[in-house]
Amino acid sequence: MALMITHECINCDVCEPECPNEAIFLGEEIYQIDPDKCTECMGHFDEPQCVQVCPVACIPINPERVESREQLWDKYRRLQLAQGRAAEADPLGDGAGRAVK
Repeated sequence: MALMITHECINCDVCEPECPNEAIFLGEEIYQIDPDKCTECMGHFDEPQCVQVCPVACIPINPERVESREQLWDKYRRLQLAQGRAAEADPLGDGAGRAVK
């Protein structure tokens, strides 16, 4: 499931640098998340980092982009390949593999 930023966003700038996939960007009024790049930090961290640092809790799951852990893992691997990095083949079998840099 990709995440989204709601209008409660206060543009505090803490979420954008935390995103390992560079999915967060400043939109016209508030920060936004590119759902094609959001993996909920799968492959990088155990929990979405933007959600962890958001002081106003305005980053819920995007109901229009419901994705399984397997779909998020596949997206992570595609993003890694596009960036010229290899990704391990999910050694734990739980979708929490790590990037090989």
